Amino acid sequence: MNGTRHGLVLSALIAIAPMTASAEDTAEMAIKSTLGQWTQAFNAGDAEKACSLFAPDLRYDFRGYPERDYRDICDRMQRSLGDKSKTYSYDLDVREIIVSGGIAVVRLVWKLTVTLPNGQQVVSIEPGMDVLRKEADGAWKIIRYIAYEAPERPATPSP
Repeated sequence: MNGTRHGLVLSALIAIAPMTASAEDTAEMAIKSTLGQWTQAFNAGDAEKACSLFAPDLRYDFRGYPERDYRDICDRMQRSLGDKSKTYSYDLDVREIIVSGGIAVVRLVWKLTVTLPNGQQVVSIEPGMDVLRKEADGAWKIIRYIAYEAPERPATPSP
């Protein structure tokens, strides 16, 4: 009898394990999709749609500036993307996603390219970490993030 009980428990654990991995995989795919959609909206100059990735209770730290919030980032995106003398384009490199229930942490690197009126391009590499929350409607929203500009690397001397 005891062996049967252990066998049932083991069978139940084996059956649950794939479902747990599947739920995490599904969450990771949804988060990657959300970040990809944000990138497309930003690159298309759609600040309103880009703002929808952020939760209203957002708090973030960027490049050592004072802590900012949702209104601040959306106002800045509206101004920047509304300035037609420059173009802005982000590329995304997701390094890692850790999901735990309705919270996820994403380690990533954003590459921002700003094209100035004279055609010159300014590139900023911005490593960071985003914390997302799964909302009641199933959407993943950024509630916190930390980002900084990677320091320029000195040229490697040739041998």
